[in-house]
Amino acid sequence: MTRLITHLGLAAGLVLLIGLLLWQGMLDVWSLLSASGWQLLLLPLIWVPNFLFAGEAWRRLFPQQQRPTALQGIAGIWMARAVNNLLPVASIGGEVAKARLAFHWGHPPTVATASVIVDKTVQVIAVIIWGVTGVACLLLLSLDDRLAWLALGGFGILAICVSGFFLVQRAGMLGFLAHLGENLLRIESLNGVSVSARETDAEVMRIYQRRRPLLLAVVLRVLTLAVQTGEVWLGCQMLGHTIGMIEATMLKSLSFTLSDIAFVVPNAYGVQEGVFILIGGLVGLSSGEALALSLALRIRDLALDPAGLLVLHRIETRRWLG
Repeated sequence: MTRLITHLGLAAGLVLLIGLLLWQGMLDVWSLLSASGWQLLLLPLIWVPNFLFAGEAWRRLFPQQQRPTALQGIAGIWMARAVNNLLPVASIGGEVAKARLAFHWGHPPTVATASVIVDKTVQVIAVIIWGVTGVACLLLLSLDDRLAWLALGGFGILAICVSGFFLVQRAGMLGFLAHLGENLLRIESLNGVSVSARETDAEVMRIYQRRRPLLLAVVLRVLTLAVQTGEVWLGCQMLGHTIGMIEATMLKSLSFTLSDIAFVVPNAYGVQEGVFILIGGLVGLSSGEALALSLALRIRDLALDPAGLLVLHRIETRRWLG
């Protein structure tokens, strides 16, 4: 069912993207991009510190004596991003791949799984913080107070959902699901799964009890989003539309947060472009310029993601072959 929903989301996103390109005129959008020249190819370089911060945030969730190396942390984030962006996995497949990588590197499965569960929670908390930052910038610029309050209400709902997810984790989410599976399927061999699930639940709570590393992980995740603001700011400069950092922060935070909500659409195809057109007008971007900016930011997808997926495929293939 989840796969069907994700495939439908992908199809809808691509239809929306193609529709926006036809609406604005493909040649016109291409002219805006080509006028910027080869400099647009430099945009993916901004993701280097992004991977550093995100990798370190994930590493901090492991016990101090069991942390992956810095290089492994970066590799895990890189390959998880590739899976989420290129495959119809509803932004969950990348987390599964990340846990499998940690297990492959010698970490206990309970620790690897728990780190990924908490890291996903940390990511959502960072998105809320960054989204509220965007709303604050929107109010500061006095561009559209109504949109700001609507967005703030949406982030409030997201915060409630995160709180619920945390409470479910605290109550022993995995152990409950495993126990439910045992009762429904009446298969005694699932007892080992149930024990492992309860151990993972306990590891999740141990991570939450390590307050300083957890707080640092949240800060580092927020920093990754702040770094990505530089990508928006630089992209606007290259397209010949100068904006300030406050405008860039507002544009990045709101567009990223709204696009991230549409998690069933892989890589927010079409959704990101629509959001940029909607919000870009607030900082003086025409619909064509906003669409060109969104496409320019997708250069990173071509530069980084296919290689990450190929490396992950090689690792998994070597594991299966022995």
